[in-house]
Amino acid sequence: MALPDFSMRQLLEAGVHYGHQTARWNPRMGEYIYGDRNGIHILDLTQTVPLLDQALKVVRDTVAKGGRILFVGTKRQAQKPIAEAAEKCAQYYMNHRWLGGTLTNWKTVSQSIQRLKQIDEVLAAGGEGLTKKERLNMERDQSKLQASLGGIREMGGVPDLLFIIDVGKEDLAIQEAQKLGIPVVAVVDTNCSPKGVSHIIPGNDDAARAIALYCDLIARAALDGMSAQLGAAGVDLGALEAAPEEAAAEEA
Repeated sequence: MALPDFSMRQLLEAGVHYGHQTARWNPRMGEYIYGDRNGIHILDLTQTVPLLDQALKVVRDTVAKGGRILFVGTKRQAQKPIAEAAEKCAQYYMNHRWLGGTLTNWKTVSQSIQRLKQIDEVLAAGGEGLTKKERLNMERDQSKLQASLGGIREMGGVPDLLFIIDVGKEDLAIQEAQKLGIPVVAVVDTNCSPKGVSHIIPGNDDAARAIALYCDLIARAALDGMSAQLGAAGVDLGALEAAPEEAAAEEA
């Protein structure tokens, strides 16, 4: 595998260059703005391309060293692509609501994760000995905890890198990452401040196609890092890929 390829044409087609209304701009993003059209800021994609490439390298290198990546995107149009991308590359995500203290108070969060696992076990076993009301309350707790913590239940500790869509909405996550010295890769639109972001991807953070593109590229970079990690550990990737096919042929 190799780092995922992308072209400026793909970014244009996904609407990555469209910023917000000129009246709502953040002067800190001025250097990444090419101009404006019909009262909308246009981002300079000749800067986005190398910065996105750099961000993908950071993701790949983090995973290659055995690091964990937390995908964060809680706005409606980011929820599904964030979860799918994280699952595709066996990483972690928060797409419901950022819980204050997720990083800075990991001990408390891990207790809630334990509670979720216990509830799962009880209900999976049929919830024997529970009254109807107790079972109902437990199911309610389960769905709440699953929505908030399902994407990080197997993370096992604070992540090594955050990937964020919409830094304005996820400012709490960035503050916590800063406190702990965790690097942040983030898509930053013209109306946001890049403060606290270690690796900026200047781009539209609202368009569904743009969000899907970022998520796909980040997931593929993480998968590339994973194959590099396995290769370094002496795992024969060719044999791994061939194995399921051989097994299927034997069964047939």
